[in-house]
Amino acid sequence: MTDADPIPLVEDDLDQPGIIAPGAMRTHGSVPPDVLLCFFPEVMAALAQEHPEIATLHSENGRSPVLGVPTTDGRTVAVAHPGVGAPMAAVTLEELIVLGGRRFTAVGGAGVLVPELVLGHAVVVSSALRDEGTSFHYLPAGRVVEADPEGVDALVAALHAADVAHTVGRTWTTDAVYRETRTRTDRRREEGCLAVEMEASALIAVARFRGVAFSQVLFAGDSLAGEQWDHRRWTTAREARAALVDVLLSSR
Repeated sequence: MTDADPIPLVEDDLDQPGIIAPGAMRTHGSVPPDVLLCFFPEVMAALAQEHPEIATLHSENGRSPVLGVPTTDGRTVAVAHPGVGAPMAAVTLEELIVLGGRRFTAVGGAGVLVPELVLGHAVVVSSALRDEGTSFHYLPAGRVVEADPEGVDALVAALHAADVAHTVGRTWTTDAVYRETRTRTDRRREEGCLAVEMEASALIAVARFRGVAFSQVLFAGDSLAGEQWDHRRWTTAREARAALVDVLLSSR
């Protein structure tokens, strides 16, 4: 191999199975077809006070509970924290598929790249720019991956019915929080990216590879739209974060 060879991310072996099959890691329990991936730790903690643990995932981060939350029509939705970053989120999604999950919705925070997205505004992901490594192991190399249109429409309908202000648009998925440079953020904005986060393109890719449904809504958090980064105390907006999760749970 030489420096002239393609980088590993674009090597063409997508038709080959992985040596370690999903489910080979230690898991326990089973989950219903509908799963909500919730990135908000305080919401997960509150739900754990009221709802049973129906499955458990294990990793070097420790044990990760999967909760069973009943819906008004008598069904149960599994709710789990997918872990932060594309690799961990992809592993979690893979394992939940093995345990029975078939229809997934993710909800979590994102930095905003445009000033009109105020704190708490919902962004339904229509596509994701792939600036992470995980998705390239599931889909052919490409700059952007499109979200499932049916999932986008379903999320828009749910948010509209609940009178939640929302926008549909592209997000920038990147592995490197501390390398979101001004040059890159300007480029991403020019390409139509409204927000930046760490998992969306990988989750879309895994779902497509495994043939399950997936959609995602982002909670507009900190801002990279101005000259300086503005945290906007978005992690303390707990009531708004919990309310968004409630909308998604009640709409399933």
